[in-house]
Amino acid sequence: MARRETAGLARGMTMPAVLTKTPLIDAGLPGRISTHKSGGRDRWTDPLKEVPVDRIGATWAALDEVLDPELPISLVELGLVYGVELIDEIARVQVTFTSTACPCMEFIREDVKDRLEIEPWIRKVEIIEVWDPPWTTERVTSAGRTKLGRLGVGI
Repeated sequence: MARRETAGLARGMTMPAVLTKTPLIDAGLPGRISTHKSGGRDRWTDPLKEVPVDRIGATWAALDEVLDPELPISLVELGLVYGVELIDEIARVQVTFTSTACPCMEFIREDVKDRLEIEPWIRKVEIIEVWDPPWTTERVTSAGRTKLGRLGVGI
């Protein structure tokens, strides 16, 4: 392994060099994402060809396709989406997470943005994190409870 001397170490001590290589971009990822490809993206429907009459309803339907990275349950079914607002072509999505230390927060943010920004009536997505009221299992929808039960997860 290559070694190099590093300032701040005692004379004669060395640390291993950090060898890095440029990550390969996965062709299955949108251009701005190179870090992950979460489960469920293959189940997303194609964007609508026309702007729907009920843009809010269509936005909720699109969000219902975004799965939690750890469970094959949608964010909507888990009760993680608190609200949706459309102002011009900007979608403001209020989301919460199961905990402040949720390891999937960035994946969820990326998936919400990527899913919504493919729709013709949404130019930009703003994620608004909501911590009050905190998420509890009471927010899981009946459809979500059924799916979790099939997976052996009781709530």
